Amino acid sequence: MSTWRKSTRSGQNGGCVELAGTLDAVRDSKNPHGPVLRGVDVRSLVRAAKAGDLDR
Repeated sequence: MSTWRKSTRSGQNGGCVELAGTLDAVRDSKNPHGPVLRGVDVRSLVRAAKAGDLDR
């Protein structure tokens, strides 16, 4: 079982993502029992998010 860490950018009522301590999975912090995105290259995902590459 992974230890999950909530993003420091999360609001008080959730609304963000949690990262597995193994750095290979993310999930919606509002739905911790819901689906988990596994096998993620988290470092690349974070770089893309910071660069605005995921903005709509």
